[in-house]
Formats: sequence, structure tokens, C-alpha cells
Amino acid sequence: MTSFDILSAAGAIAPTRLDPVELFLDADFVVQLVIVGLVLASVWVWTIIFAFSSRMAKTRRACTAFEQEFWQHDDPEALIARAKSENPSGRVAAAGLGEFRRSTKKGIRNATATQARIAQAMDGQVAVEADKLAERLNFLATTGAVAPFVGLFGTVWGIMNSFFQIGLQNNSSLAVVAPGISEALFATAIGLAAAIPAVIAYNRFSSSVDAFEARLARFADKVQAQVSREMEAA
Repeated sequence: MTSFDILSAAGAIAPTRLDPVELFLDADFVVQLVIVGLVLASVWVWTIIFAFSSRMAKTRRACTAFEQEFWQHDDPEALIARAKSENPSGRVAAAGLGEFRRSTKKGIRNATATQARIAQAMDGQVAVEADKLAERLNFLATTGAVAPFVGLFGTVWGIMNSFFQIGLQNNSSLAVVAPGISEALFATAIGLAAAIPAVIAYNRFSSSVDAFEARLARFADKVQAQVSREMEAA
């Protein structure tokens, strides 16, 4: 076989692009663990993103429908009793109505104190609803902050292993170092792939929760104003 044939055969089997599967399979065991952990975190991040988006859209529609019906309904108390468990707006209104009933059970003795308690009850329920919506967002924040460093740990470990191979084989050629460094840098790439969507989603969803909390607070203020007018007319 001529030298030209040897070069042709080598070129035929040489990879022309990076293969993530091969990088993972050839990586050190510790780097593989890091990559698996980051991939699982990334899967969970995307699960939260899709689930939260769907839940938020459904919640907004339910609240919009309830609030529109609430202001047009002849018997708001019956509407609240029927829909309070179905959406946050209903639960906020139910909290205010429940406090109104408890405070006026023996008549209205102090209208100002009664209004304050109703406002506190609804404000507390608004905070509860916001906390429920944001309960899984902490994982996005944690992944966005930690994943790059976890990937960096895998990279450092892989590079350390590459230098170990240099000393073991007493050969500092690029052919010895390059595969280990490529596998190590792959861990950093996976870490960034998990962190970037997590950070973007966390910032966007946090703003959505804040906006929704402000919306519930405005609805609570309107309900409180309506209750206050009815108390004055009584």
C-alpha cells in the first residue's frame, strides 16, 4: 500500500464534524456523570417551561372569564361559591367574602376595621396565589446559576485527565491532548445549554407572575371598593 493509499484511508475514516454521542462515550467517567446530570437538569427545565406556559395561559383565561362574569352576575356570592376553587380570582373574592361574613356575623360594629380585615384577607390570598404560580421557578434560577459551574467542573476534570495522559504516555502532541480537551469542553457546552434557557425563562416567567399578582391585586381592590359601598348603603 502506497503512502497515498494510507492517507486516503485515514481521510475516509476521519470524522468531519463533532459527534456528541462519541464525545460522551469517550469521556472520562466523572465527565460522563456531569453531562448526564446536566442533561437531566435541561430536560426538567424544558418541562417546567412548557408546563408553566400552559398553566399560565389557562389561568389567565379562567380569571378573565370569572372577572367578567363576576361584575355582571346578579348573585356574585353564588358565582364565588361555584368558581372559587377553579381560578385565583375566584379564591381571592372568596377570601374577601369569607372575611366579610365573619366580621358582620353579629352586625357591623366598626366599618373601618371590617374593611381593613377584608383587604388583608384578599391581599394575603393574592400573595398565596402568586407563590403557587412561582413555586417551580426556583429550579430555573438554580439551574441558570449553577449549571455553567457544574459544566466547568467537568471541563477542568477532563483537562486534568488530558494532562495526566500526557505524563503517562510521555507525549505532548496534539493528538494525545485534543480528544480529552474536546470531551472536557463538551461538558461546558452542555452546562451552557442548560443554563441559558433556564435564565431566560426565569426572567420572563418572574415578570409574568409579578404582572399577574398586580392584576389580582387590582381585582381585590375593586372587590373591596364594592363591599365598602354596600356597607355604607346598609
